[in-house]
Amino acid sequence: MSDALQTKPSSAWMMFTYFNFGVAAVMMAGGIYFMEASFAAKGFYAMAALMLVSSTVAITKSIRDTEESQRLHNKIDEARTERLLMEVNSTRP
Repeated sequence: MSDALQTKPSSAWMMFTYFNFGVAAVMMAGGIYFMEASFAAKGFYAMAALMLVSSTVAITKSIRDTEESQRLHNKIDEARTERLLMEVNSTRP
């Protein structure tokens, strides 16, 4: 039932998201490169930007994994309920 509601993202959307990430990364790198600051300050901002991207990917994966495990848990509960209902219906005259 719930599988029918799931749709994969279109290839256009995937291309847009990759393009969007690329533009943002180039803009961040350009901003850090052309910033009037010491090399150490630029390095700090570059490391902060990389850590922000890394933590964003990690939290996105964690949220996705939580949703997938919840979906599996719901399917198991659904199957148990259906089995129980079938057993109850089969014992009735």
